[in-house]
Amino acid sequence: MNTKDPSPDGSSIRKRLGRLLAALAPVEPESQEELVQILKQARRHHLMDGEALSMMEGVLQVSELRVRDIMIPRARMVVVERDKPLDDILPVIIESAHSRFPVIGDDRSEVVGILLAKDLLQFCGSNARRFNMRDILRSAVFVPESKRLNVLLKEFRRSRNHMAIVVDEYGAAAGLITIEDVLEQIVGEIEDEYDFDEGAYILKRGEGRYTAKAHTTIEEFNEFFGTDFPDEDYDTIGGMVINRLGHLPKRGESVEIGGFRFTVVRADSRKIRLLNIEKLPVEAVAD
Repeated sequence: MNTKDPSPDGSSIRKRLGRLLAALAPVEPESQEELVQILKQARRHHLMDGEALSMMEGVLQVSELRVRDIMIPRARMVVVERDKPLDDILPVIIESAHSRFPVIGDDRSEVVGILLAKDLLQFCGSNARRFNMRDILRSAVFVPESKRLNVLLKEFRRSRNHMAIVVDEYGAAAGLITIEDVLEQIVGEIEDEYDFDEGAYILKRGEGRYTAKAHTTIEEFNEFFGTDFPDEDYDTIGGMVINRLGHLPKRGESVEIGGFRFTVVRADSRKIRLLNIEKLPVEAVAD
């Protein structure tokens, strides 16, 4: 009778990884850099694919990164005001297409709670109850900028929270971070509110406003917009943005190129993943 468990537990996985490392490296790695080189060697020997290697590198990197490295800065947060009527709040919800929103009070720098978009459904329709933000306001979780991402991920999983407000050393809101932001450091881009058609790279979101995957090629961008950006020095619009800025940008950074404003929506410490693109009015384009 076959008694082998078809679903290996964590212990057996660790043993297999240990055997893999032993086969590739007679001496145990003494640093994270050496471990990464061994994993890359395994990839070259076809013992794992590129996606698995990228995820392992992401796991190692998460323990080194801090909240400040990937958070959405305060200036880029989409917030709603606690005392605004529902008619003023709904356009913000619909326009951004997010599921969670920081709520600010009389002091616009103070986050007083979190609003879940789904909680607004009870106030819609002919027999809806009267809207009162305080009835549905949820408590916000606050974390310091210096917290390590691996620690935050454990806290997210334990508390089942999906969003935290990042505070600086003075206790003021410096930005926000979500569990998705942390997971994307490991598994790469997770598409949700940006509903791209299969095979599409650019999504129109409104008049003159678009969202594009950063690995969209310059050729594809030119064909979509009827532009003639050169592609001799870089192949993708993400590469073009990095080239113009002169560094790997963080989320929220923007740059104007050839009549377009490119704003980084998603990025990690390795590459840009998603960009918002705004077509600038002709009079706003510098000569």
